[in-house]
Amino acid sequence: MTLDFSTLTKDDLEKGNNQDYAQKFDKGLSEKLIRKISNDKKEPKWMLEHRLDSLKKFYEIKNPNWGPDISNLDLEKIRFYATADTEQNAKSWDDVSPEIKETFEKLKIPEAERAVLAGVGAQYESEMIYHSLKDEWAEKGIIFKDFDVALQENEEIVKKYFMKCVPNHDHKYAALHGAVFSGGTFLYIPKGVEMTEPLQAYFRMNSAGMGQFEHTLIIIEDNAKAEYIEGCSAPKYGENALHAGCVEIYVGKNSTMRYSSVENWSRDTYNLNTKRAIVSEKGKIEWVGGNLGSAVTMLYPASVLAGRGAKSNYLGIAVASKSQHQDTGSKVTILADDCSANIISKSISKDSGISTYRGLVDIKPHAKNAIVNIECDALLFDKGVSDTIPIISAGNESANITHEASAGKISEEVLFFLETRGLNEEQAKGMIVNGFLDDIVKTLPLEYAVELNKLIELEMEGSIG
Repeated sequence: MTLDFSTLTKDDLEKGNNQDYAQKFDKGLSEKLIRKISNDKKEPKWMLEHRLDSLKKFYEIKNPNWGPDISNLDLEKIRFYATADTEQNAKSWDDVSPEIKETFEKLKIPEAERAVLAGVGAQYESEMIYHSLKDEWAEKGIIFKDFDVALQENEEIVKKYFMKCVPNHDHKYAALHGAVFSGGTFLYIPKGVEMTEPLQAYFRMNSAGMGQFEHTLIIIEDNAKAEYIEGCSAPKYGENALHAGCVEIYVGKNSTMRYSSVENWSRDTYNLNTKRAIVSEKGKIEWVGGNLGSAVTMLYPASVLAGRGAKSNYLGIAVASKSQHQDTGSKVTILADDCSANIISKSISKDSGISTYRGLVDIKPHAKNAIVNIECDALLFDKGVSDTIPIISAGNESANITHEASAGKISEEVLFFLETRGLNEEQAKGMIVNGFLDDIVKTLPLEYAVELNKLIELEMEGSIG
């Protein structure tokens, strides 16, 4: 079992808890705030310097002039840092405050941990409130901690990798992240260790006008294997919120990392997230993602195939409803010979919602014999809008690249056929949507697939029975 949405309604997912604690924290961005965050966390001097440098770069870098309109995002109205009045980094679920514990228990996180998970992290606002790892995996040398704790206890490793994969000059919101990041996950898998149980983290942004900026740093040494599952949600309050997290993954030689996430932010949220992996020789990164909720999403998990024979797989689902723009896709940069990438993107748009696939494949001139397959499929309901914007750069003639894209509405003939077999219209539509998403959902663990389907069903209420 992982996150369990099977009995939840939209009201459950969008309901917030008491947020009086947040009023103690000012809104807006300043150097004073950056110094407070660093001081509260008792960070080393080099991290404070990194934060201040990131703040400087944030002010220097312009907003992107492509993609969705984010001009209504007023950063002066965002609370960049807030902590609840609760025990942080509790090792036992019993030590978490009852109100916060209730939020996570609705998602069955403690139950999931007892069942099949190797470890769990739970973040509430700007801080991790719970983190655990089973003894059997800790004894094999695996490190799974709150990022802030890892900075204190594993500073040398953190300093070596932190924001080297996603540098703070990468784009404006990477710079913002580098200045105000708080909480997140640190995962280290030693050489030769293959995990047979997944790890999971869940991030909850609970108060109005909040920003969440968790940092996930994953390092998989050679000949190792791991799976990490991440979930995110936020209540709806009628004022803008911001999510600008960062995921950095380093995959060693002959290693495999699967990173799965479902981001279900509220319709108030701007989701400007950055995820990137660097993959060594014969290593493999697998991205599995579902993007729902949020007013605007700009998210393009990126793979840098740096070693010969490295591989990247991306499987993505985006659902856009009224007043939503899901701008998602995948980026692949190929730096070595004999690398391959497979990109499958599915989207559903309804009620004039906009779903855009935006991708980049960049094969460098010295990278021979690359194989890349791209498939983008869109299903449209009720004036839904879909765009496909692929950029493909093949630096040499040895590359083998295929790209397919399709967009269409549900066929009246297919609906009629299903209805003649005893299904009503809503049941028929639901069956068609499930078939449309089958390529992606069937790759997930059974429980996770059920939960993702439930979220899509909630998002599509009125279109799917």
